[in-house]
Amino acid sequence: MATNSLTSGDLKSFIISLFVLLPILWIILKQYHSRNKSLPPGPKAWPVIGNLAELGANLHIELAKLAQAYGPLMSLSLGSQLMVVGSSPEVAMEILKTHDRLFSGRYVAHVSYAKNPLKNHVSLAFTTECTQQWKFLRTLCRSEIFSSKMIENQYYIREKKLNELLDFLVSKEGEKIKIAQILFVTIFNVLGNILCSKDLISFEETQDSSGLNKAMREIVELFATPNISDFYPILSGLDLQGLSKKANECVKIIHSAWEGIIKDRKAQKLFQDSSRHNKDLLDVLLHKDFTDDQINYLFLELFIAGSDTSNSTIEWAMTELIKKPKCLEKIRQELEREISGNVIKESDLSQLSYLHACVKETLRLHPPVPLLLPRRVNETCKVMNYTIPEGTQVVVNVWAIARDPKNWEDPLTFNPERFLHSELDYKGNDFEWLPFGAGRRICPGMNMGIAQVRLILASLIYHFDWALPDNMSPHQLDMNEKFGVNLHKKQPLVVTLKKRT
Repeated sequence: MATNSLTSGDLKSFIISLFVLLPILWIILKQYHSRNKSLPPGPKAWPVIGNLAELGANLHIELAKLAQAYGPLMSLSLGSQLMVVGSSPEVAMEILKTHDRLFSGRYVAHVSYAKNPLKNHVSLAFTTECTQQWKFLRTLCRSEIFSSKMIENQYYIREKKLNELLDFLVSKEGEKIKIAQILFVTIFNVLGNILCSKDLISFEETQDSSGLNKAMREIVELFATPNISDFYPILSGLDLQGLSKKANECVKIIHSAWEGIIKDRKAQKLFQDSSRHNKDLLDVLLHKDFTDDQINYLFLELFIAGSDTSNSTIEWAMTELIKKPKCLEKIRQELEREISGNVIKESDLSQLSYLHACVKETLRLHPPVPLLLPRRVNETCKVMNYTIPEGTQVVVNVWAIARDPKNWEDPLTFNPERFLHSELDYKGNDFEWLPFGAGRRICPGMNMGIAQVRLILASLIYHFDWALPDNMSPHQLDMNEKFGVNLHKKQPLVVTLKKRT
């Protein structure tokens, strides 16, 4: 009896040990196998954990420091996964232009709904390959909301929401406000009216710690949270940190903001009326027989990409201008010289060259997506005589490129004048400055986002004097960043305002 019991216990221990040791052995062998190839240089990887211990909270900064030691094309082991990082214009060109087709795959984090193959095909940003369905979605969005003609046709929506913002800010005169919270409402509702002709959030909800506002913040943070499932995919089914569960809960809350609108629109069948004017994107999608899932996930990605990036860019621009009152004064002088009415119209923006230079300089110092969205290599290839294995995660550190003294004079200084007589643009042709990426995965909504940022920023400066509360000096402003999918201020900008007369 005792012998049989011991044998049974030994067998149980052996099976448990096997389940523990086999994944570890697999990880070690995978690391060894990849390191035997002519990979780009990088720091020495520890068994099992690789280079995870060397990466801090601000991944873009840590990768920039490592690139100084190991070069503009380097590789790191993140658990069992290989990451290749590009940190120079030359490498960015190789990845985003020369080998754009091979690097056009998308690396999808396990926290994303798009990791599910059944949902991946409905994604615009996270589809793993540039399939025909992806091309169709991108072409549709470009023609229906992002084309020059459509952006011009949407001007009345942006101007209407802007006027509502200005009226609300007047009511807050003399109070401390977190400007990004308030801007979020305006930008989100602009998108809401473009996509489904509805306001989806109110200014009163900016202080709400639940609901849509919270869910939008949380899902962006979850997408950027280090995830064991990404480092060790063999454990992904366990969702050990519960990140996927939390993300799915956020997705449900966000979807609920417009699910009722979709249901009503389908019931009324208004989208079938070809004579109806002012059709929105929802009408187009329903007319093309898109399923609810397709609409929900497309809307989710458009709202996340369109609201969070514009919001953070305006907040960073205001922060830099408050720190540089001479630059702020130059914008005021330009506005007084070029604006004749009481309200700034989108048609006035082309005359505001210094304001546009300030936006460009903000995008240089604070690119909305510092590492762009990670790509995935479709097949093993050579870049600069190094081997990049199929399936490798590839990121381009546009934050580091835009702050490199090899590319920019006095790169850490906010200096809009550098763009006044420059032919550099953000359309993916100048690889020392890529705030929206390049190649076939370039951000399709950049022109709409720029138009919105310029209009809101110009209006905030034109209508209000801005100050820091409690006699705080501009030099005391916290300029630390909070890394994520989008780059935010670690400490939100708190300001007071006074209406200009």
